[in-house]
Amino acid sequence: MTKMSGPFKFYTHFHLVRLLGIRARNPVELLEGLKKVPTSSIYYHTHHFLEKHHYLSPEPPNDFAYWLSNILNQKDLGEMFASVDIMSLREMEEVRSEFIRILEEYISTGRRIADCPEGQEFHFSSCITIILPASYVASGLREFVEVLGKISIHSIYFHMFEAPMRLRRGASDFATWFRGIGEEKLAEEISELSIYTITLNGLRKKLIKLVSKYAKN
Repeated sequence: MTKMSGPFKFYTHFHLVRLLGIRARNPVELLEGLKKVPTSSIYYHTHHFLEKHHYLSPEPPNDFAYWLSNILNQKDLGEMFASVDIMSLREMEEVRSEFIRILEEYISTGRRIADCPEGQEFHFSSCITIILPASYVASGLREFVEVLGKISIHSIYFHMFEAPMRLRRGASDFATWFRGIGEEKLAEEISELSIYTITLNGLRKKLIKLVSKYAKN
């Protein structure tokens, strides 16, 4: 293992959420909204859902899919939204384009377009992420494992989801640090985890098990 470049500093975060004043009663209005909202809104209604509903497993849907399936009762359209592989789409504009494509194709077929019940409209929101240092630092793998058992799921979410996607860092913070201290194989295994198919608590357990394996070497 190469010499460590420095300890890993854990961070956490919280979101300041605001309503955008844009709502949708049906798929046509949802399409119109998707075309005009900022990318922070697309992020909020997709990835933030994973943190809000961290107890759901497997594959929690995004807010759009949930509204289409459970409020409009348009299960087929909701399934199309839920099936979008947001993990492979690294830019929020790509996610937006895929949702727009699905809606435009669906609407063009002349299928039933229903309004939701009054009071159950889809309200577009966005969020600003406030990043805060957590009171934990790890200088090596054994320490890293100990901290993983103590930090909040919000910290895990930030380092595994928020940093690579919304902050455009490419890899997760964990994988980047492991690579920096010479743990290339561990970094690869972390990067290959199917993080969208398990709960955040389940992800914590997987991370602890995986890092512990290398900490013993």
